[in-house]
Amino acid sequence: MKHRNDCYALLAGDGIDIGALHEPAPLSTGCRVRYVDAMSRAEAIERFPEIDHAALVHPDFICNLDRDALPFPDGALDFVVLSHVIEHVANPVRVIGEVFRVLRPGGRALIAAPDKRFTFDRTRAITPVETLLEDFLEHRTEVPDERYLDFLRGAGAHVFDEPPERLPGHVARARSRREHCSVWDSAAFRRFLEASLRATGSQADPLVEHPGDETQLEYCGVWEKRAPSLWNRWLKRIGGSRSV
Repeated sequence: MKHRNDCYALLAGDGIDIGALHEPAPLSTGCRVRYVDAMSRAEAIERFPEIDHAALVHPDFICNLDRDALPFPDGALDFVVLSHVIEHVANPVRVIGEVFRVLRPGGRALIAAPDKRFTFDRTRAITPVETLLEDFLEHRTEVPDERYLDFLRGAGAHVFDEPPERLPGHVARARSRREHCSVWDSAAFRRFLEASLRATGSQADPLVEHPGDETQLEYCGVWEKRAPSLWNRWLKRIGGSRSV
């Protein structure tokens, strides 16, 4: 996908690829990458029998983004790849905040998410920004069953024709595989990104964006973290000195 190559070319230095599974980003030789995932390689083999297990990466860090912070200090990284991960997490606003927390000023995040119009989510309603902001404010750490039921209605409606006692098992399987629990088209995802940056106090600007109308698959963009203003740096210094 040419649009992805344009985005990868904007990344360099030390960074991470989150949730790569069997499709790690084909980064340039100027990138030194480590892998972060919510599950080990052995767990991925068990939960995703349909994928090419030989292609699975070995995570350098196990980190459940529903509950854990990324295992890096503030401003530690030059880039983060977050490709088709954000739709799987319980608290996507918080995850966007974590991505930009670990980036240095001038660091870049490649963020991609499926555009529902071109996926099995096409019949599902867009997840309102207000719902996701509420999840953030309430520190949500677990996806409600209803969102997995909504996923099943869109991607596996046949399960509702089975005996009802089987339905909890289907929900549990969707949860174990961390199926899609948030849904966007490209315009809605752009609004979600802007709202997430505001809510988490992150500052970033898009360097390049490829919406679903262009890609016929996804929103994909590279956002660059802004350096804090002199005013913000002064406030942080004053706040730190007062806490001593």
